[in-house]
Amino acid sequence: MNIIEKAARIAIIKHKDQRRKDEDFPYIIHPFMVANKLAQNGFSDEVIAAGLVHDVLEDSDTSRHNLAQELGENIVNIVSEVTHDDSLDWEAIKEKYAKSIENISMEAKAVIVSDKIHNAENIIEAHKRLGSDLWKKFNRGKDKKIWFEELVLQSLKKSWEHPLIDKYESLIEEMKKLD
Repeated sequence: MNIIEKAARIAIIKHKDQRRKDEDFPYIIHPFMVANKLAQNGFSDEVIAAGLVHDVLEDSDTSRHNLAQELGENIVNIVSEVTHDDSLDWEAIKEKYAKSIENISMEAKAVIVSDKIHNAENIIEAHKRLGSDLWKKFNRGKDKKIWFEELVLQSLKKSWEHPLIDKYESLIEEMKKLD
């Protein structure tokens, strides 16, 4: 079994009963879409595998050690770089996370921007169905959501060049126009 299939199986098991915040779809669609964006942009199998499991440490009971045993240290290092520190309050977590992006690997930046692009695409689509009620599904509402996205964007722009960043920036601009 190749590394992408191993990661896909782990993601399916670990996200089995989870749902997306902004819609009633199985959560597993998200890591598969992140991995797809990475594959479409020519990233390695390890980066694609990391995209598949990018939320496993954050959103399941899986330990870093167990994930490393299954997928290896390289993939777990990428996943660890994109994992939030939940020991602080929301704004502090988001600021620390965005600032850390400047100093992480290119592979982790690729996973982050692919994740952010898919999330933004979901928000734009969900807004078509839910209108401004969509923002109630986010703990801090639209303004703080946009604030965080812009922090991430600025950190990416300072430290990496890739066409995915332009796509992300255009989606943030589109989100700003939503009521």
